[in-house]
Amino acid sequence: MKEKTTVLVVDDDRRMVKTICDILKVKGFDALEAYTGEEALERVRSDGPDCVLMDIKMPGMSGVDALRMIKDISPDLPVVLMSAYATEEQATEAKAQGAYTVLNKPIDIQIVLSFLSLLRKEDSILVVDDDPLFCKTLKDILQARGFRVEAEADPKKALGHMENEYKLAMVLDLKLGGQDGLDVLREIRGKYPTKPVVLVTGYRDEMSSSIKKGLQIGAYTCLYKPFEAEALIGSLAEIKRMKLESLLNGPFPIKGR
Repeated sequence: MKEKTTVLVVDDDRRMVKTICDILKVKGFDALEAYTGEEALERVRSDGPDCVLMDIKMPGMSGVDALRMIKDISPDLPVVLMSAYATEEQATEAKAQGAYTVLNKPIDIQIVLSFLSLLRKEDSILVVDDDPLFCKTLKDILQARGFRVEAEADPKKALGHMENEYKLAMVLDLKLGGQDGLDVLREIRGKYPTKPVVLVTGYRDEMSSSIKKGLQIGAYTCLYKPFEAEALIGSLAEIKRMKLESLLNGPFPIKGR
């Protein structure tokens, strides 16, 4: 991981750019400045920032147009737009183009700092499964994609792992020896109501009733063994984005409810 998260701040109001950049630097982030959409594109190409905070209305290229072109250059780069007078249509268009949200000016810098702090957290996944080969294979795949992974075969110890430190999500097998994975899910839900849990099972037909109950309880999704690793990677990417968006827009939505 990079030692510091680099934020590109884009606005034709130079005083605002300086103020935001100064705050970010004091809080331990690296900050880059740009004053037009065109400059923002050049900065993205040359400096590879980790996030872009950009005004919608600027002379020449608008923030929404710059966003569209940034996404062509770096599709996964998080972009947050800001505006003193964004219309609902502009906000809808911005999100359709891939912006996380449109913040009203003057922006709440604490919200931005919380967003950036989560953005730079190492993504930690807990895998609860009593199949050692599956755990090792999944751990190797996820670690190769930059995740930190803990594996636990004993479902009774799952909560202890959750309490130790931040976890992006849990991957939970529905069939854990003598214990029902649904009981573990209910326990997790009781203590961590919004913690994303991805269910997995190799018994799609046999466990159909449990799968339905799990989704009703609030599991994020269910994947069926053997599954393509990209299916899980995609779900984890969705979860991370939704968590980040929830910091800007409201509570994390529990899928399945």
